[in-house]
Amino acid sequence: MSSTVSPLAPKNVPDMPVIAGVRLATAEAGIRYKNRTDVLLAVMDKGTAVAGVFTKSKCPSAPVEWCRAKLKGGKARALVVNSGNANAFTGKTGRASTALTAKIAAKAVGCSEGEIFLASTGVIGEPLDATKFDGVLGRLAETAEPGDYLAAAKAIMTTDTFPKVATATVKLGKAKVTINGMAKGAGMIAPDMATMLSFIFTDAPIAPTALQALLKAGVEDTFNAVTIDGDTSTSDTLLAFATGAAAAHGAPKISRASDPRLRAFVKAFNQILANLSEQVARDGEGARKLVEITVEGAKTKASARKIAMSIANSPLVKTAIAGEDANWGRVVMAVGKAGEPADRDKLSISFNGIRVAKSGARDPDYDEAQVSEAMKAPEIAIKVSLGLGKGRDRVMTCDLTKEYVAINGDYRS
Repeated sequence: MSSTVSPLAPKNVPDMPVIAGVRLATAEAGIRYKNRTDVLLAVMDKGTAVAGVFTKSKCPSAPVEWCRAKLKGGKARALVVNSGNANAFTGKTGRASTALTAKIAAKAVGCSEGEIFLASTGVIGEPLDATKFDGVLGRLAETAEPGDYLAAAKAIMTTDTFPKVATATVKLGKAKVTINGMAKGAGMIAPDMATMLSFIFTDAPIAPTALQALLKAGVEDTFNAVTIDGDTSTSDTLLAFATGAAAAHGAPKISRASDPRLRAFVKAFNQILANLSEQVARDGEGARKLVEITVEGAKTKASARKIAMSIANSPLVKTAIAGEDANWGRVVMAVGKAGEPADRDKLSISFNGIRVAKSGARDPDYDEAQVSEAMKAPEIAIKVSLGLGKGRDRVMTCDLTKEYVAINGDYRS
């Protein structure tokens, strides 16, 4: 966790309302960091539905494997998150740590171990001493309150420079329902499901299967469309919890994701995911520029996504942006290497609305001074037109600065 907040951090932090059926508490367990909170316990009421999506890494963390196995039950009573240690690449020791953590949490909350969900973030390859949770989780279960989401978001930070939260309130039937979300992530981010760690809570009465369908669909153009450095984490976890408490106030019970009564909820739910994923891009390690890359005129949306990600993950493109250089040649390179249909002589490129390349050559109206001034902005929009079809997509990333190297060079020091 950096003491210097990213210059791209949101100017305003929303007031996070209470969600009936959810209680939160944080503590210092001494997992890795000193003098800062590093463990979060969220306690949910009985009957809370759970859904989740996880990393597609072939080397997943022990908590990811635990959650995948328990997700089949569809119900959750507690979430335990620690920062400082990812409990990944830790073999049998890691699996034993997750089992012990779940046992301690289940005893503290008064539920079965199958209703406990776990997530860890931090250093890979170092054993996690789960005995540090003994006593801590019991105290947190007793003191948890329907509360402080900002403190909860701070407890799960690693190299993040600011806590990431978002909220929305919408009508479901005759009742108001609330959606709160939090996330952490600043590096090792090239999502292949969701991103680092993110947790969504709502009081809407939505069945596990419907919630799972909403979550799986929602991540595609939000968390799956963000990259910081092209590296997919071992620990990527996105969990959604629906307590159903709003049913007492007239909210209808939802069993299908296609239920037309969910339209406003789905829109708000996806906006929360989009908000949190953009905050992750804004907090990219060492970032000074938020970058939006739009590819249009591709053969398909999938093709546009691959090309956009090729541009977003290019160190040469990202360093040029850090240097405030509209180097369209590097964008051309990234388009060409993506392996997707492209025609050099139809390619057009613009930076912050200023076209720099047209029909495979430098734009005849190109003005170096105008473009250089535009590149000084904190937010950069790159638009690539392929001229081949109707496929279009958009991804978010950030620039690549010297600070990124410093942060990651010193990560285990």
